[in-house]
Amino acid sequence: MAEAYPIRTGGEGLASATPTGDDAPMACPRPPRGAAVPFVFGVLLVATTPAQQHNRLADEASPYLRQHADNPVDWYPWGDEALQKAKDEQRPIFLSIGYSACHWCHVMAAESFADAETAKVLNDDFVCIKVDREERPDIDELYMTAVQAMGVDGGWPLSVWLTPDGKPFFGGTYFPPEDSGQRPGFRRICTTLAKTWRDRKEAVLDAAGKLDEVVRQSLLPTPAPGEPDAALLGRLAAQLAERYDEQLGGFGRAPQFAPKFPSPVTLTALLECGAGRGVEMATATLRAIARGGIHDQLAGGFHRYTVDRAWRIPHFEKMLYDNALLAECLMTSSARGGEAQHAGLALETLEWLSGAMQSPDGGFWSSSDAVSSEGEGRTFTWTRAELVDVLGEADAEFAAEVFGVEGDGPVEGRHVLYLAAPPTGDQRHRFAAVRERLLQARAARPQPATDDKVVAAWNALTIRALCRGYMSFGEPALLRSAQRAGGFALEHLIEGGRVRRSVCRGVDGPAGVLEDQAGMAMALLTLFEADSDPRWLASARDVLRELLSHFAAEDGAFWNTADDAPALLVRGKQPEEGSTPSGTGLAAQALLRGGLLLGDDELYQRGVAVLRTWHGYLDQAPAAVPSLVRALAFHVGSPQEIVVVGDADDAEAQALLAAARLRGRPAVVVLLTPAHAERLAELSPLLRDKALVDDRPAVYVCERGTCKAPITSVDELRRLP
Repeated sequence: MAEAYPIRTGGEGLASATPTGDDAPMACPRPPRGAAVPFVFGVLLVATTPAQQHNRLADEASPYLRQHADNPVDWYPWGDEALQKAKDEQRPIFLSIGYSACHWCHVMAAESFADAETAKVLNDDFVCIKVDREERPDIDELYMTAVQAMGVDGGWPLSVWLTPDGKPFFGGTYFPPEDSGQRPGFRRICTTLAKTWRDRKEAVLDAAGKLDEVVRQSLLPTPAPGEPDAALLGRLAAQLAERYDEQLGGFGRAPQFAPKFPSPVTLTALLECGAGRGVEMATATLRAIARGGIHDQLAGGFHRYTVDRAWRIPHFEKMLYDNALLAECLMTSSARGGEAQHAGLALETLEWLSGAMQSPDGGFWSSSDAVSSEGEGRTFTWTRAELVDVLGEADAEFAAEVFGVEGDGPVEGRHVLYLAAPPTGDQRHRFAAVRERLLQARAARPQPATDDKVVAAWNALTIRALCRGYMSFGEPALLRSAQRAGGFALEHLIEGGRVRRSVCRGVDGPAGVLEDQAGMAMALLTLFEADSDPRWLASARDVLRELLSHFAAEDGAFWNTADDAPALLVRGKQPEEGSTPSGTGLAAQALLRGGLLLGDDELYQRGVAVLRTWHGYLDQAPAAVPSLVRALAFHVGSPQEIVVVGDADDAEAQALLAAARLRGRPAVVVLLTPAHAERLAELSPLLRDKALVDDRPAVYVCERGTCKAPITSVDELRRLP
């Protein structure tokens, strides 16, 4: 769990800051990352005064920022106005970072930011800035790193105090409004910091400078280059086995192994590496997740994380990226011979995404909240009496047995439904009927809000998952959903090859960061593989060009922000990741795949250069960089380019295409139709000079542009190495 600091006055008039351990308050924790930030110290540091209640957040695009528009705190959005005010008035900055679906962000807002007395302290002594971490991941990453460097586990809300020039000097996550046990209250922290700034400013500046150096070292790691090879792939499973929960799946710190995050990027990397132990850990974890309360057993989709070891008690928010990544992970498991039900669960998740999270315009919304008007989780939890009211006594008895509803539940006496006794055989029809009746009753309850911000990187992940679902299951509705989202991206998120971070209700968000630029390139390439439309390949080419032009570093790495982005204290280029794929990993994947599809070996080699640059991480800390591990597995698997020539409605061509997609080695697979042949030949050398054979559909299997003789039968294709 995230931890906060108590105030302990030091002999020099400054205070030391140390974690409170088991007495720490809850927060929305940051998912574990591979390498913890080392070190640390904090400066803490005890006053009052008049406030003004004008709030500048009402006109912001972000729903999270607008949620704070009525606070008496004089909030500014991040920008020149606030930063210049702090410099002009030499006032420290209070920076609060959160997101719409974060439960403890709402708690702290209600307890502290809506309180007039607390707002008075903040307004008198600080310039107060509110940031949506989903809109500005670059700001979040910078100050999260600083707080972790103070010895605090990461989480949200993130609360950081900065010097007027933006250097952090104290921080934590959630703070209660008043002192509680060893935990200092938020108001006391604010008054303490304000007094220390007035009385001991030089000491604060000195400490901030030292912390700034630590943050720079973390965000600008020194690469240890080396040649990427297959021997590195075994490192991931070996490292993760040290943190694996043998009893209940997942990874964490023994003996609690909680909170538990699904970590789909890591699970997919384990599956794609193909090692026995890794596949065992990933499959067992997915099995436990599927049965647990983290999986919405009625509507589908997955909640953010669980607070317990057994995957049963979630925080109830649902994030777009978690569900897209879990759907892809489940499909990978199914393709690698995992649990039979994983394919069905993947399809259910993709259908939930298309039904619940896609806007009428085609873009995908960011998240649904944990809280409704009745409180956190009330939409999703049940009592035995409620089951009886909806189902009657007999079916309620059956549902209680299946869903583990026994005695008092763990959430304020209520139960989270999980598969305690999965239905078998002739029970399945009854189970489906019971589930539908419960879902209809649940739909009549107050529902959580939806954050309708459309984030480029997360839409890219969703497009990829939907395309893969279409190619796996042959469901046209999945392709149509992906195409709508891709069209939305081309119209609203991509301009001249540059990707915007977000858009909300027609209002453009900030410039995209690396994960947006690289992620959207991968999404467009995957769309092209799914439907062969040249517009996706042409757009992907433009996005990749801009990626190299504005994000590439001279050492083979990539910067997390563009060269023309507004400057922060540090322009980072670290490859580690948390709950979503890193921009670095996505860049490597997009360059490798794009190099093959565009017939551009220089582009492919630029992807290999990313792997070469971060060889040290792949060797020593692969759990920190699972997306790079996936790129490595693709590269060392000697990927093929497979071009199927034929009409889209030709059954023989479709059979060859399906067989090509089922091959066990890495590949890019394209259907080259007569309607698109001329345009695609202009875009890629790979797609030139490929024709039918004796008027029959044909398959061209190539490796880095060198192609074998065309073949015309599925059996021949299956016999190829």
